[in-house]
Parts: sequence; structure tokens; C-alpha cells
Amino acid sequence: MAPAHYKRTAHRGKLLALMLSALFFAFGSFWLLQIMSSDGGGGPVNVGNDPDYIVENFSFVRMAETGKPRYVISGERLTHRPADNSSVIEKPVVQGLNTEHPPMTMTAQHALVSQNQNQVDLSGDVDIQRPGAANARPLRVRTQALTFLPDEDIAKTDRAIEMKVGTATAHGVGMVANNATQQVELGGRGKIVFPPRSAR
Repeated sequence: MAPAHYKRTAHRGKLLALMLSALFFAFGSFWLLQIMSSDGGGGPVNVGNDPDYIVENFSFVRMAETGKPRYVISGERLTHRPADNSSVIEKPVVQGLNTEHPPMTMTAQHALVSQNQNQVDLSGDVDIQRPGAANARPLRVRTQALTFLPDEDIAKTDRAIEMKVGTATAHGVGMVANNATQQVELGGRGKIVFPPRSAR
């Protein structure tokens, strides 16, 4: 009886030691994983900047504080990054919805929409068009990069631009177009061509 009891006790002791070792290694692995994740030592880098959603052929409307729609942005593909709350858009189309004056429509190859700064940065074959009205001539501007501030209804760039207002054309470097006041300012050295009076 005594030897059998001794064998069972020894067997239980080995089993207990094995279980404690496994538990120790499990906690050790968990602790090591936490350390690596917190200091970036070999763990995933910049995981927070990975896209949290991607939308194909989308369209969304930005509302004004008055509750009326201010502008609509559509495009072929939208990739949202939660780290800075920004969206990258392919083939964007930005259309103003303000009924107080002729709205501008902007197209480009790409756009970066910053929700925190309320700003849209367009790049690649940027094309702005605004129809004519009783107190404003049709406007078209082409450039390679442009920043649009929706709340102020202002478009600006420091790049070379080609602009057509009515039948007059202008070339320059830098521009600020305030759609709310219907004013356009050119910066830097440029060239303006007015057609003959008979053609205006």
C-alpha cells in the first residue's frame, strides 16, 4: 500500500510541476507580447494609420451649420484612415450646393480630405468650372494642385494656373478664388489676354 501511494503522490507532483511550468510560460509570453507592442520592438508599426474602411463609387454630402447641404463629394474610391481622420479619394468630383451664387465644380485625379481641418487638397489635372450668372461671367481654372476650404468657399493654389473668365484668358502663378464674393486674385507674374470688343 505504501509504495503505491508514494507512486501516486510522485506522479501528481510531476503533473503539478508541468502545469505550473506551462502557466509560467503562458504568462511570460503574454508579458513579452505586451512589451513588444508598447515599445514597437518588432511589433506592428503604425497600425493605427491602416485604413478602417474603403468605399467604391461613393458620394456624400457635407451639411452647413444651418442644416442645408453645402457641397457634395463623389469619386471612384475612398480610403479612410482613422489616425488623422483623413480620406484619400481617387477621381474626386467636388460640387458646391450653395444657391446664393453659381456653384463651383472641381475635378482632379486625387484628393485628400482632412475632416479635422475642414479642407480638401486636390492634385493632378485639377479643373474648376463655374457657370455664368447675371453678375458673373463663366469661370474655368486649370492647375496641378489646389486647396479648397468648403466653409469659406475659397479655392487657392501656389502653382501655375490657366484661367478663362468669359472670353478672356489669363496665365499666372498662384491664385485665390473666393466664390462667395465672386472675386479671383492672381499672384506672381502672369499674362492676361482680352479679346477684341466685338468678340466679348
